[in-house]
Amino acid sequence: MRKSGFLLLPILVFGACAPHRMTAASNVNTVGDREAHRNNQEIQAEHRDAINSYQSYTSLQYIERFKAIAIQEMNLYGIPASITLAQGLYESGSGNSELAKNANNHFGIKCTSDWKGKSYYKDDDNKNDCFRVYDRPEDSFRDHSNFLKRKNYAHLFELDKNDYQGWAYGLKAAGYATNPRYPQLLIGIIQKYNLDQYDRPEGTVQKIKREDRVLTQIDQNIGKANQDSIVQATPGNKLYTVQTGDTLYNISKRFGLTVDELKSLNSMADNNIKIGQQLVVAK
Repeated sequence: MRKSGFLLLPILVFGACAPHRMTAASNVNTVGDREAHRNNQEIQAEHRDAINSYQSYTSLQYIERFKAIAIQEMNLYGIPASITLAQGLYESGSGNSELAKNANNHFGIKCTSDWKGKSYYKDDDNKNDCFRVYDRPEDSFRDHSNFLKRKNYAHLFELDKNDYQGWAYGLKAAGYATNPRYPQLLIGIIQKYNLDQYDRPEGTVQKIKREDRVLTQIDQNIGKANQDSIVQATPGNKLYTVQTGDTLYNISKRFGLTVDELKSLNSMADNNIKIGQQLVVAK
């Protein structure tokens, strides 16, 4: 790994401008400021020892701390370790964000209707958005892998597990982030910190076995993880009325679609939507 002085700076600038991310099937239930504050105080009290003893990471320290689990997730599922590390660095500000410190959430994964764990509230796409809380940072990395095992990301698992550029552009195309420069941001982090040194090629037989295993898991997840309270409350209804705070990205994730699929269903030329507009959300 290159050892020049600028590498020791944490990527806090990335965390400050994080994209709208990890919002698939977001919990549509909202809470007031008082309830959110009380809940967050309880979470902070439960994690008090870890929070009080927390020491900020530099980017290199973050990489050293989490590279092993990123490699483990790569070997299990085929997500390049460089991609996992770059996303963790970017989304969590090198592990120093509020969510990472208080909720062990390194990827900004939000609550869904099937989430049975604890929650932490923070303003994001909406006021007091609900984010998942983990017992350990490692649990966040595993949930990141599980989150990507969805229909709209399925084609990414057919890429080579050392094809970080394909994954970076594929994540954006599948609707992972709204930032148009998201692929370039990830690739820039990977190349700056030489993260591709942790990626490993695989043989043809290994690749086929991994693809079969992961794609089977994705097929089994379809119709389960992508459901939310709106879908459950209106079975058979193919229309959704745009509400205050909605974005085309959030709506597409809520109904298990990509942005392009949602635009195609509604013959839309751009991403503009209006409050009260009805959108087709089922094929």
